[in-house]
Amino acid sequence: MADSEGKEPVERELKFAGVDLEKLRARLLELEAERLAPSSLEENWIFDRHGELQAAGCVLRLREDGRGALVTFKGPARFEGTLKVRREHEMRVDSAEQARALFESLGYRVVRRYQKYREEWRLGSEAIALDHTPIGDFVEFEGANALVIARRCGFDPATADLRTYLRLYEDHLERHPEAPRDMLFP
Repeated sequence: MADSEGKEPVERELKFAGVDLEKLRARLLELEAERLAPSSLEENWIFDRHGELQAAGCVLRLREDGRGALVTFKGPARFEGTLKVRREHEMRVDSAEQARALFESLGYRVVRRYQKYREEWRLGSEAIALDHTPIGDFVEFEGANALVIARRCGFDPATADLRTYLRLYEDHLERHPEAPRDMLFP
């Protein structure tokens, strides 16, 4: 997503854990938000080459969902309070298989995999993602006015979770060492 001046593509995001998705859907309808798509399963693969991206605080992700495949590169995160801000480049690709083969040819390997069911909404220019994952339910508010929209939906930005889904799952694995290595539905 490009910033308001159209320069560098920037992601501005707030994430909240332990969300009552039914209650949030009702609030979104009250606010006349637009549901963009029904919930669909997302398959996400994280690639790295000898840990270089992780060491730099970057992420290279391939996502496949009901609409196709999407490649995303995320730069290192910085924080404005609990608002996560990072450079982000995205592009749709015709085939997740071909994208995986390309990355592997360049020396990148899948280091993690995770799944979630995502339901997408929009309120004004802001994106709202309702996520059901193997470790709980979350909401992400993304856009220049993410703080305002989160408040309108009843969330206190001070309680936003700064962790990525990968970090959330790493923390889950520390508490549940018997859990599978990747965040997948049974």
